Amino acid sequence: MVSKLTQDPHRTREGEREKVLEVAIGREVRAFRRQQEITVAELAQITGLSIGMLSKIENGNTSPSLTTLQLLANALSVPLTSFFRRFEESRQAVHTKSGEGVAIDREGTRANHQYNLLGHIGSNASGVMVEPYLITLTAESDVFPAFQHGGIETIYMLEGAVDYRHGEDVYSLKSGDTLFFDADAPHGPEKLVQLPARYLSIISYPQNT
Repeated sequence: MVSKLTQDPHRTREGEREKVLEVAIGREVRAFRRQQEITVAELAQITGLSIGMLSKIENGNTSPSLTTLQLLANALSVPLTSFFRRFEESRQAVHTKSGEGVAIDREGTRANHQYNLLGHIGSNASGVMVEPYLITLTAESDVFPAFQHGGIETIYMLEGAVDYRHGEDVYSLKSGDTLFFDADAPHGPEKLVQLPARYLSIISYPQNT
């Protein structure tokens, strides 16, 4: 069964690239208006702009003049520069070359179980934190740790095979398999079936937690 995705991963965010500034301004105007619980009609009355023009500005469909932006800034009691805040935010990218991931000592980690953090971006506009790990298991261990934390986790098997526990269920994972789960349930490798075993573990959670 194929599910239709609601987001096109190849589409330029918020429309064409030349509209990015207008979209960023419109998003801020709408956010400030809603924060102050002002309707579009009320803002139109305060500024003297038409409801249609305000709608175009908030939807990023027009490029407002400096005079118009000053009217909006005065009406919303915010600095003019606040409308450009999101447009000016930097967007980070982290390039981690093969073998250069940061080794992590994770609570419960056993000898010869290696965890490498492949990259990290702190506070960002998406509101989501993501931790990508490359996990390598090369030796048997009598006891396996059961991890439990907030967020969503995705495991993708690269090589080897493990029986992986999530809550009350155990999944047999082989090369090419994926396990996607709520990380608040106890989880971790239950049995090492074929070594060495390597898999990607990608954990995501809200950045305010």
